Amino acid sequence: MEKNANHAATAPAYFSAYDVHAYYGESYIVQGISMNIHEGEILALLGRNGAGKTSTLRALARLSDPIMSKGEVWLDHQPLHNMKAHEAAQAGLGLVPEDRRIIQGLTVEENIQLAQIEPPIGWSVERIYDLFPRLGERRKQEGTTLSGGEQQMLAIGRALARDLKILLLDEPYEGLAPVIVQEIEKTLHLIRKQGITTVIVEQNAIAALNLADRALILDTGNVVFDGTAKEVLDNAELRQEYLAI
Repeated sequence: MEKNANHAATAPAYFSAYDVHAYYGESYIVQGISMNIHEGEILALLGRNGAGKTSTLRALARLSDPIMSKGEVWLDHQPLHNMKAHEAAQAGLGLVPEDRRIIQGLTVEENIQLAQIEPPIGWSVERIYDLFPRLGERRKQEGTTLSGGEQQMLAIGRALARDLKILLLDEPYEGLAPVIVQEIEKTLHLIRKQGITTVIVEQNAIAALNLADRALILDTGNVVFDGTAKEVLDNAELRQEYLAI
């Protein structure tokens, strides 16, 4: 089986990471990861538990935990690797963490409006409601009282309220019923049509692969496969070895 490890494509990319290393304290978690993603692509970032997927997203988003010690991150020709997290967000990077971080005590609409306090402002509130009619119906409801699927919609909507260029999604299907997963997938396809690039980390690897254009598989903080989603779906040996499916 041929693996394409730690190899970034040579063609110019909309979002690129080169030789990214990150640590939690003395624990070496992200060990030289590189990726190239073109505008509007969906990339599935996959691997077993503990492979470093969430840590990679957090490092790319410039969060302080884990600490990125080395590497470069570029978005639309703009370097993010010297930025703080809020600066990367202003540059167009949106991270939706697994816990969604809905702000307690604020309504659905207030959660969205809070993201629009400072420019650059992205989608209007009404445009977000057009994408997620359920949020429009519940605009005055406290965000933390929504169902899991509705909270996921709100978290994505809040990211779109900024001038979003790339969306990093950590376990968006966790705990959701299949019908809600299908609704989120439909939304991500619609977002792609707007030119927004997406990186999705998901334990439901088959669902993520069916959604994605390309796949990156991690093992103990290293890239062990970089190719199309179809290649992974067609390669039972690869799936068994690194995804246990």
